[in-house]
Amino acid sequence: MCTSAHHERKEISNKTMNINKFLKSLFGDKSTRDMKHIQPLVEKVKAEYPNIKALSNDELRAKTKEIQAYVQNAAKAEKEQIAQLKSTIEDTPLDQREAIFTQIDKLENQALDKYEDALNEVMPVAFSIVKDTARRFAENEETIVTATDFDRQLAADPNKDFVSIEGDKAYYHNHWTAGGNDLKWEMIHYDVQLFGGEVLHQGKIAEMATGEGKTLVATLPVFLNALTGNGVHVVTVNDYLAKRDSEWMGPLYEFNGLSVDCIDKHRPNSEERRRAYQADITFGTNNEFGFDYLRDNMATNPSDLVQRQHNYAIVDEVDSVLIDDARTPLIISGPIPKGDDQMFEEYQPLVERLYQVQRKQATELLAEAKQKITKGKEANDQKLTDEGFLALYRSFKALPKNKPLIKYLSEDGIKSGMLKTEEYYMANNNREMPKAVAPLYFVVDEKLNSADLTDKGTEWLARQVDDKDLFVLPDITSELSALAKEKEDKKLDEQQYVDRKDELLSHYAVQSERVHTLQQLLKAYTMFNVNDEYVVLDGEVKIVDEQTGRIMEGRRWSDGLHQAIEAKEHVKVEAATQTFATITLQNYFRMYHKLAGMTGTASTEAGEFWDIYKLDVVEIPTNRPVIRNDMNDRVYKTAREKYKAVIDEIIAMRNAGRPTLVGTTSVEISELLSKMLDMQKIPHQVLNAKLHQKEADIVAKAGQSVDGKGAVTIATNMAGRGTDIKLSPEVKAAGGLAIIGTERHESRRVDRQLRGRAGRQGDPGSSVFYVSLEDKLMRLFAADRIAKVMDRMKFAEGERLESPLISHSIERAQKKVEENNFGIRKRLLEYDDVMNKQRTVIYEKRRHALMGERIGMDIANVIWDRVVNIITKNDYVGCQEAFVKVLAMECPTSADDLANKNTDELCESTYQTAMEAFQRKTERIQAVAYPVIKDVFERQGALYERIMVPITDGKRVYNIACNLKDAYESEGKTVVKEFEKQILLHIIDDNWKENLRQLDELKHSVQNASYEQKDPLLVFKLESVKLWDAMIDELNNRTASILMRGQIPEMRQEEVKEAAPEEHSQRYTEQKEELVDQNQRAAAQHDTRETAQETNHVPYRAEKMPRPNDPCPCGSGKKFKNCHGRNLR
Repeated sequence: MCTSAHHERKEISNKTMNINKFLKSLFGDKSTRDMKHIQPLVEKVKAEYPNIKALSNDELRAKTKEIQAYVQNAAKAEKEQIAQLKSTIEDTPLDQREAIFTQIDKLENQALDKYEDALNEVMPVAFSIVKDTARRFAENEETIVTATDFDRQLAADPNKDFVSIEGDKAYYHNHWTAGGNDLKWEMIHYDVQLFGGEVLHQGKIAEMATGEGKTLVATLPVFLNALTGNGVHVVTVNDYLAKRDSEWMGPLYEFNGLSVDCIDKHRPNSEERRRAYQADITFGTNNEFGFDYLRDNMATNPSDLVQRQHNYAIVDEVDSVLIDDARTPLIISGPIPKGDDQMFEEYQPLVERLYQVQRKQATELLAEAKQKITKGKEANDQKLTDEGFLALYRSFKALPKNKPLIKYLSEDGIKSGMLKTEEYYMANNNREMPKAVAPLYFVVDEKLNSADLTDKGTEWLARQVDDKDLFVLPDITSELSALAKEKEDKKLDEQQYVDRKDELLSHYAVQSERVHTLQQLLKAYTMFNVNDEYVVLDGEVKIVDEQTGRIMEGRRWSDGLHQAIEAKEHVKVEAATQTFATITLQNYFRMYHKLAGMTGTASTEAGEFWDIYKLDVVEIPTNRPVIRNDMNDRVYKTAREKYKAVIDEIIAMRNAGRPTLVGTTSVEISELLSKMLDMQKIPHQVLNAKLHQKEADIVAKAGQSVDGKGAVTIATNMAGRGTDIKLSPEVKAAGGLAIIGTERHESRRVDRQLRGRAGRQGDPGSSVFYVSLEDKLMRLFAADRIAKVMDRMKFAEGERLESPLISHSIERAQKKVEENNFGIRKRLLEYDDVMNKQRTVIYEKRRHALMGERIGMDIANVIWDRVVNIITKNDYVGCQEAFVKVLAMECPTSADDLANKNTDELCESTYQTAMEAFQRKTERIQAVAYPVIKDVFERQGALYERIMVPITDGKRVYNIACNLKDAYESEGKTVVKEFEKQILLHIIDDNWKENLRQLDELKHSVQNASYEQKDPLLVFKLESVKLWDAMIDELNNRTASILMRGQIPEMRQEEVKEAAPEEHSQRYTEQKEELVDQNQRAAAQHDTRETAQETNHVPYRAEKMPRPNDPCPCGSGKKFKNCHGRNLR
């Protein structure tokens, strides 16, 4: 119902909209300006297209080869210069190599610029080739061309069913298998898709509405940028889409001679995955691209590397990947000693009792509030009413998610009365707040996502465990200051001071861990609900994606929260793990030379895309006008009234012959609505986190009607991303798909994603959101103002409030949450940025060691660093000790020189002496190794491919694996290189792993800095620098010490042993101590693909080929034709 006040507000709203339209017509908007800029480029494509269309099939393919050669030759001069410079490196003295590498880096950047210029020149031709290839496929059952070797290679692959060879002709068919379904090609690029293609080529985000063919749009820039031969990555959100899109769009590229593969089809670290990255176009999921980068930076041999340089990537559903998943780090980890020694299970019963005590108290406070507020209003007793609202506020601070509380807050005047009470206690910087929360055991803040103990809660815990200090953090700063004073006053000697200090710090660490465990358990009980934020399946806690409702396999909450929830649900608490390698998706994708993205919902996050990735968002107009009717939000006082209205609307739409898609924000609400529909005997389908495997089938039927009754589908707000709901003619005539949102999400783009399910390609449809004052978003931001309006207008039960002003108010609330979430993301990413800067340096050092090109320069830098460090930080006696300990040489300078000589000159002369000593060591290793290697090669060269060469630093013996033929031909030089490489790799990995462990601990411990009125992030940055300096110091010391002491013990020909084959990714062994971390190796080779959990059947060897209907010999129970014989016939 609408009152006259509604009409007045509607008029004001219309005037505001008219002003906005006038300003838009006068100055234009960003979308119009973007299209104006791109229009001339699209016109060039349209002008070129008739020329391409007139070519024969063979001429079309020859045109591709022509422009491909043109693009690749654009940087030919730079590539030749780079090759020439690389050939001079070995003959150049170490101190002169830096200039060569700087020149190589500069030329590589120039080459990329030349490629970009060439791509812009050929863009109209390339786009026209792709468009006309699509047209030829759509209009012809077969497209016949002269067969090439590449065509024959494709036809020989049983998975490539779109091409066949007859004589010297190749027949490209217009139907093939993609994603397990037989598809017929029927698509040709629209003009607006040319706009989208140009935006993606420019390295921007193209926002395109649902049904506008984002997958087809991407073929244009993908084809164009693949011409360089540097590789193009197409990134999807799940492995099904990666495999489907590579098979669906692949023939378009392969017809024109470009190779296509998908990394998610192959095992990590396999030769097949390496070949997938060598393809011109590589499809894959965001996670697998990131994990392969980490695995490459754990590799021990260049042949283990799979990725090439990060050239150009297009990210599908870019908002999901670069916004939602940006703060989720990809982690390769393994078990640590005593990783299962945790406190969660020990303190879970205690926290559960505490939670139940407060839950009982919250219920009593709510009952007291209801009684006092009712009596106070009846007796017009303000004091009694105020006491009632204070009790209500305490109940709210105790358990804000308590459902009876939420229901009571939706009644007339209750929410607004409680907010007045909150204002009083929050005044003057929360001065009175301690009085308000004094009776509570802990305080929950839903906005800050926190649960903190009060003094009363601390006392309760102390009584339970009979220890008043068990959950109290000691004032470590004061205690350390007092200890230092005792030392100054000579009350403690040095050893007593060190012992006492270690004892204090150890006690603080244990207390800190205990308090942290308690906080995480409290958060698990108060902020996280089963079947909402997570589900428990097969004895495991699995996170539910708040955006899609899908289960996020393999993901875990950090900082002990996941273990706390496991303890709460009484499932196995997983052991703590150690990080071996980690990166966030944000920092991974920032490594690409050029990055682009596409989605239907990016404009609301445009600011974040620009701030973090420097990605501009460009809205692409639709091919046909959107005629969907987006109605105003319908606001109800209680959730019960709202859900009743939703059911009524579903029934009305169904009876009108219109299918309905009902969007929910959680599994719990999906199941609640399903039960309500069952009671009404309405047939329907449910798609949520528990049933997401059925997604494709459910979505395919969501746009149909049966016997004049529309289908009803319940799904989470973003279910079906990447899938169009296609409507039957009867449904279009009835009014199209009806979208019913049961709650406003805290992010506007999630709501836009739900709306976008209807109205694709000019289809009719409608969308409306049902909202109640009990909804989470409304409780946090908008409910107080709307509650006052509804109270003033005396709304009856079941009556709704509907107005453009209300819808705008809700969107403003969403904007506040988005800004808040951006702030949280940015802060979390700042922690990772600290690690990212360190990671960039370490991985660069590691790559230099692995590839061997710049290893000599890096070792020279290490020796220089140690020389400077020793001379500048020691007196003469200290220098003598340090030179022997670190550089295995006598101090090359006198006490007088150290005291009087210029430091720079002293460092330079000492460095030259140290390098001469190092050179003598390496020449000695060569001289001892070569005669034995020569003897073995000439006598038994046919027996050995790789041999083990023992090298010792006096403490350990390292068995260095090297290629016998290379060692013979280089006269032992490769033995030295392998020694240097493997020692550097081991030391870098060892120190980096320890640094990551310390950073993890630091990130956890600095959170307590807030108790000392310090910024945890600032403390983290300062302390991480100290950790980094200490790590580099240790790394350089160990590297210099081992390399300067390296020598070969006496070698005899009969003692030579064969080394393991290179492809085993084995580092090197050591007689006294295992250097290879088996956990790290296992972690690096772990299969992270979503389908990796499938059962692997035992491979078999059969003397005779089974017949198609025989049982498969592998023992799976399937017929041979459906198992191992699927692709053999």
